[in-house]
Amino acid sequence: MAEYRQQRGARGGNNYRARGNVNGSGGFPPLNGNSGHRVGYSNANGGQWKQSNGNGGNGANGNWNRESAGVYEGRKNFSSGARAGNRGQFHNGGGRDGGHQSDRLNGGYQRQLNGNQSVSNVIEKPVHVTVPEQSSSAVPSRGGMRGNRAIAEIVRTRALDTTVSKQGCSGRQIMLQTNYFRVARQEEECIFQYRVDLSPPVESSRLLKSLVYGLKATVGGYIFDGTQLFTRHKLRSEEVEISTKDTTTNQQYIIKLRRVGVIDGTNETALMIFNLINRKAMSGLNLQLIGRNFFDPAAKVTVSQYGIELYPGYVTSIRQHESDVLMCAELTHRVMRTDTCYTIMKQCMMHGGNWKDNFKRMVLGSVVMATYGKNRTYTVNDVEYNTTAESSFQTSNGNTTFVQYFKERYNITIRDPRQPMLVSRSKPRDIRAGLPELIYLVPELVRATGITDDMRRNFNLMRTLADHTRLTPDRRIERLEVFNRRLQDSKESAEVFSFWKTELDRRLVEVPARVLQPETIFFHPEQPNYAVSAGEMAEWQMAFRNNPMYYSVALTQWFAVVPKGSERLITDFMQCLRQAARGMRFQIEEPQIVVIPNDSPAVYIDSLNSIVQRDPQMIMCLVTNDKADRYAAIKKKCCVDRAVATQVIKTRTITPKGGNVRTLMSVATKVAIQVNCKLGGIPWILKNPLSSIMVIGYDVCHDTRDKSKSYGALVASMYGAGCRHPKYFSTVNHHSNGEELSNFMAQNIIKALHSYRADFGNALPDRIIVYRDGVGDGQLKHVYEHEVNSIKDNLLLACKAQPSSPKLTFFVVNKRINTRLFHQKRNPVPGTIVDDVITLPERNDFYLVSQSVRQGTVSPTSYNILKDESGLSADKLQLYTFKQTHMYYNWSGTVGVPAVCQYAHKLAALAGQYLHQAPSNLLEKKLYYL
Repeated sequence: MAEYRQQRGARGGNNYRARGNVNGSGGFPPLNGNSGHRVGYSNANGGQWKQSNGNGGNGANGNWNRESAGVYEGRKNFSSGARAGNRGQFHNGGGRDGGHQSDRLNGGYQRQLNGNQSVSNVIEKPVHVTVPEQSSSAVPSRGGMRGNRAIAEIVRTRALDTTVSKQGCSGRQIMLQTNYFRVARQEEECIFQYRVDLSPPVESSRLLKSLVYGLKATVGGYIFDGTQLFTRHKLRSEEVEISTKDTTTNQQYIIKLRRVGVIDGTNETALMIFNLINRKAMSGLNLQLIGRNFFDPAAKVTVSQYGIELYPGYVTSIRQHESDVLMCAELTHRVMRTDTCYTIMKQCMMHGGNWKDNFKRMVLGSVVMATYGKNRTYTVNDVEYNTTAESSFQTSNGNTTFVQYFKERYNITIRDPRQPMLVSRSKPRDIRAGLPELIYLVPELVRATGITDDMRRNFNLMRTLADHTRLTPDRRIERLEVFNRRLQDSKESAEVFSFWKTELDRRLVEVPARVLQPETIFFHPEQPNYAVSAGEMAEWQMAFRNNPMYYSVALTQWFAVVPKGSERLITDFMQCLRQAARGMRFQIEEPQIVVIPNDSPAVYIDSLNSIVQRDPQMIMCLVTNDKADRYAAIKKKCCVDRAVATQVIKTRTITPKGGNVRTLMSVATKVAIQVNCKLGGIPWILKNPLSSIMVIGYDVCHDTRDKSKSYGALVASMYGAGCRHPKYFSTVNHHSNGEELSNFMAQNIIKALHSYRADFGNALPDRIIVYRDGVGDGQLKHVYEHEVNSIKDNLLLACKAQPSSPKLTFFVVNKRINTRLFHQKRNPVPGTIVDDVITLPERNDFYLVSQSVRQGTVSPTSYNILKDESGLSADKLQLYTFKQTHMYYNWSGTVGVPAVCQYAHKLAALAGQYLHQAPSNLLEKKLYYL
């Protein structure tokens, strides 16, 4: 489709331990190190709101001030019965996401230790305790879990008054399967928690873990997180001292264990332990740890024609949900390229030009995998051309070169000793744990991972990948059940679960859900017969054959810039475009066609400079391919230097299939809708049950040119009192840190508020609903404590002369989640709501499936309400959110997030990937970024 650009995926990586120096500085190749980590209330709706009755069928339309009698009670009983029927012997557990931990249980690097006390002198007979002696939270941290990925802090955003239900009631009730399994430990079992101190102190995490490993003979099975040790065995004394020695240096150490608590399966630390136990159990499946997740190289899929391999893998996380501790298990894939970085470097040399800059640009930020040792992965941060494989570094055995080292250690002969070295920079926490700051990698010995932008643009390649990665619901369920069986039937895995008295249910968790009624799409402000139902699949592309657009802006003064040789192509397309527009009551006059000699960016800019002097409404640019520099030049000229709407279309998009021009009508219809939106038109509306409201979407995109900057985009959809269709406002700011983001976001909401007052007679909205996208779990506390409060403070300040300020509702929207939902081994239909069982007790949250997909498994969207002053019930907030997913005008159907979020995503991507600066504020009331 025209104007489509694939957003670049974020790149992450791992850092690993290395020792030694290259010519006196930096670190030596990571060959012996342990793996690290990438680390009032509403107005009456006049019959517009659909609400189900207590039987879960089609309810009567009602006033938003009234709840349907008896509906929630029936819903609650239905939900409770589902939980009771599936829980079985599993009991409730703790309440924290353990995240990823790579500490080894009874394993890891081992040194010879002397002087350990015998087990019989240290351990008491097994005991069963369920009441904690001391809360684990009383133990001060010594810098967190060294060598482990930090656990995201639990942020309680749900009010303690649990009499206010977070469950809705509208819709038809159904049961779904999920990709969760229940987890439980035997209720009479407990885990003892000991603080670990060494004398003299040890800073190296590797040495620390190796010394503690020697305690296995003393305390039995244990888990060590870098600060604290957890074991099923209670030691005879609350404090135990054990002497040991590092045989490498003959240094004597005293390990002091002091009991600080008992984990009974109902606190946050227990969830961390659950995750560690599960990851240890997964090591029995002969999987390979790549980054944070486990992958199965034995089951890899080779796509030889494109030089890539697909490694299937698993993402798991254990957390306390509403009533049970659940493990979320999701299938994932890792793209491994058969090319080494040396091959990529040679390709850059062959293309000529400044090959060093081109090579650096291609590998910086990418994740590579070593082809030796344990196949660890690294993030490339630099290319050092002055250091080669012939460079020397110091080891414990003296001076050596990279060439010599790999020959002696791995019997690998480096073919090109003059190749430059790749540099991976350790993270600050890894450096504090004893890792070198710089890790050197030989390009010839590391493989590239992931897909490049060129690969992403290869339709056939992406389709081939999709065939293997887009699993249908029935195949996904089958694979999840196979994973569960492997995990429970593997001897090593079963021994881990048995030792730690942990049980994993074999059945996928079932949850109650509701399906909301389809919405009605309106195409005319006065004639109700111009309306269609969105239908069960929430799509209405075909409706434009017989319906006008709700509001159109006549396009009379516009230009088409066309490369020489494409004149016939644009002429035929213009006929289709005008024909499609007439069917939608959209007036489009013939454009003035400007033919340019070639399609270089400079030629386009020269042509645009001339055209903008003539005050056009719209400029359409026909391009031969999707080269980013040309697209960026066009957008920068018309969005920053001037304020003119543009439509960029590829020649391939408007080339008739089989020479039949009629095949272009579908494309022409979509382009006509897009053009009308950019001019200020409105293709369709839904009935809006809340008048006097401003709905805001916010998203963030990193600057692809300057990694220190990001762009935050805000898009507001505004309804005045009695206004039936929305007006829009947008703005963009760049920021360098979270504090700047919070400040700009609050300021931009005030800008949107001023725009609202200017559009609606100086009136204020009764409510403001913010849908905030782009928030990870680690950022949730900052958003809750700073962004929300900053917005509220700014609203109070801006409205201090008014009787009251707008009531604020703030959602965090998350599409990148691992939760999957299945209905009878198929995808749930749009409008499916889940607000129990797999939701979190500390949040006011729900899941919504809002769009339909034709391939693979649909991903629900998570909604977490951080603040709610609206006075609306959970049911109405869920229904209103579903309505908002119908208002994205680049697609005649629902999308996965509220439309304002999708608009904000498009605008942030435009600024961060192409403009690299804020666009002109003269465009702020148009959807120019579609």
